[in-house]
Amino acid sequence: MLRENRAVWRCGKHEISLARPRVMGVLNVTPDSFSDGGENLDADAAVAHALKMLDEGADIIDVGGESTRPGHRPVSSEEEARRIVPVVRALVAEGAVVSVDTRHADVAKICVRLGAAIINDVTGFTDPKMVEVAAESDCGCLVMHWDKAGLGTRQSAPTRKEVQLDDSRPARRSATVTMGTGVSQHRFTLPDQAPIMRQIMGFLGDQARTLMRAGISHDRICIDPGPGFDKFADEDVVIQRATRSMVSMGYPLCTAVSRKRFVGAVSGVDEAAERDAATQGICIAAVANGARILRVHDVAGCAQAINAYWAVSEKDPRQGFVSLGSNVGDRVANLTRAVQLIDQIPLTCVANVSHAYETEPAYGIATPVVNCVAEIRTELHPLVLMGHLLKVEDQLGRKRDLERDPKKPGNASRIIDCDLAWVEGETHQGRKLTLPHPRLGERDYVIVPMEDLMHNPTRFLEHGGVEVLPREERVGAVTSDLGEISWV
Repeated sequence: MLRENRAVWRCGKHEISLARPRVMGVLNVTPDSFSDGGENLDADAAVAHALKMLDEGADIIDVGGESTRPGHRPVSSEEEARRIVPVVRALVAEGAVVSVDTRHADVAKICVRLGAAIINDVTGFTDPKMVEVAAESDCGCLVMHWDKAGLGTRQSAPTRKEVQLDDSRPARRSATVTMGTGVSQHRFTLPDQAPIMRQIMGFLGDQARTLMRAGISHDRICIDPGPGFDKFADEDVVIQRATRSMVSMGYPLCTAVSRKRFVGAVSGVDEAAERDAATQGICIAAVANGARILRVHDVAGCAQAINAYWAVSEKDPRQGFVSLGSNVGDRVANLTRAVQLIDQIPLTCVANVSHAYETEPAYGIATPVVNCVAEIRTELHPLVLMGHLLKVEDQLGRKRDLERDPKKPGNASRIIDCDLAWVEGETHQGRKLTLPHPRLGERDYVIVPMEDLMHNPTRFLEHGGVEVLPREERVGAVTSDLGEISWV
């Protein structure tokens, strides 16, 4: 591996690397959520939207069946389960990392048994039954701060804002300061950080230790200060400015500010659905200070902003492998040109290339194929890199609409095929890209070329969770070595 060991968030069978920021897409299966209520109440529509978010860059889908907006009406656990269980079941079947956003222990238990990887408890695991559910599973635990009585940090008489319902107006705090022999009253734009953060960090730390005492390992716990949950806009800003302090507690930190009222307060945007650009700005600030989980409604916009920020601010080279194949024209020349074009992708270089191998046709292709594997270094998000690989195929003249022969069950001839097979520290599930490649371990035309690039690719891949079949059980068997590819 190229990179130094970094933290992971262990969530059931998933190990979520925190070497880069991760996007959690919000899926509200509710009629009354504050910015998207009713849009995904139908299970089929909810699943379709979740799959779209995965292709837009979501690493996790957070499914909720009860709105927690200001003035919300609580729903029973039975109603919540009716809304979300079909959605959770379908997304788990798709291979997605599913988080269930619930305060009901019985709902969490059902969803974890169905394969949900994370319990996102807005009440911070204060219910012993929820702790028990978490302890009986291997799921990840997202601990959120929510003090329904208010932070309780105000040491002077309430201001006008402290008794109003709308927290979108900025508040001021006053203090009397003795200066020499005189007395002067100063006005402050924000409340004192110390008492606010003592309460929030104290609660989060206490609840994390409660989970660990129940047998839940440290690396399964993530924390969330709960922006917008009975907090004034000023307090939410104080909390965001203390991101680095919360990160220093040693747990992954979730930033869940998407479209919240305080985001509207600092950006001047009244409509919740119009606050995505402001949300992205706050998310970038949080990532710069160590937050690694970003819970957002607008996955495409957030992923675009964070990927761009990360690319220009962090040195983050990763090892990867691209499988290349051609069965049209001068097949070796096609592979050579593809490797050269991959080497020209921004923030990406080719480190090594295997020999070219002729292989038996597979997956419905009628003629023998020439394959190779390119080892790369890249600093691009895998979905961004996949987009560039598709452009390489286009440059070489691949015509996807002509590849399907209605008289044959599989794929027809193609001039070039670029499959992103594996990227260091990355797993992803989606229709556009799945990592590691779901058929990687069954392809002789990938495993054998990888032997040119490393001592034992089977051991390497199995260490990363890829099952590699015995050679006699693989498809696309290598039949001959066609020699080196001169791409430099």
